[in-house]
Amino acid sequence: MTDPIADFLTRIRNAIKAGHKVVEIPASNTKKEMTRILHEKGYILSYKFVADGALSGSIKIALKYHPESKRSAIKGLKRISTPGLRRYAGVRTMPAVLNGLGIAIISTSKGLMTDKEARLQNVGGEVLCYVY
Repeated sequence: MTDPIADFLTRIRNAIKAGHKVVEIPASNTKKEMTRILHEKGYILSYKFVADGALSGSIKIALKYHPESKRSAIKGLKRISTPGLRRYAGVRTMPAVLNGLGIAIISTSKGLMTDKEARLQNVGGEVLCYVY
């Protein structure tokens, strides 16, 4: 697999389109942090890390849907920085997703964080993806 982050986003996107309640994704430290951010910001219901012996394990993510309309809390997931073309942003050029209604997940020297947190901590980094 050449782009594990794109695979992470695609598995979530496909599970939402299929109407699944839970999606299982192979784990890595970056994916664990992205999952934590999605949970903190209210895009997913819950998550659980499952250890699979010698392997790094997997992440089980419970997707969040509106109780009446059955629409997902995640409207869109977009990969920005790819292995072939890395996208970086400084503090002044940090993207605002849907004028602040969505989040951009940024990989900084202080770890993974949202665009708002990166502005507050005055750090820039690689723009991994947009979530709205």
